[in-house]
Amino acid sequence: MLKIYGIKNCSSMKKAFDLLDTLGLSYEFHDYKKQSIDAQHLKQWLDTVGAEVILNKKGTTWRKLDEQAQQTALASQTALIEALMTHTSMIKRPVLETPNGLIVGFDEEKYRALTN
Repeated sequence: MLKIYGIKNCSSMKKAFDLLDTLGLSYEFHDYKKQSIDAQHLKQWLDTVGAEVILNKKGTTWRKLDEQAQQTALASQTALIEALMTHTSMIKRPVLETPNGLIVGFDEEKYRALTN
């Protein structure tokens, strides 16, 4: 089964839910605003796809951090994990765990390929 991580009211999440439902794909939703996210998951994701993919620098949460806080978050993987656990809105959405790996961000083509 697929597991999708994100924030329920995010527009990218809504697109992902709609497409997964249209494709008839079963999934479990993990809302990290309500359920948080653990360091182990974040470390696995960072090790798999890298900080540049996981960290949403375009979002308002990242942009609202002052320069010092941004630099601190980028100082090490441990610091970034701590920042992402504190500010879950800085995690790019959605993160879809599939049997073949992660799909980070909404990508209609990659979602459709899951039915093949």
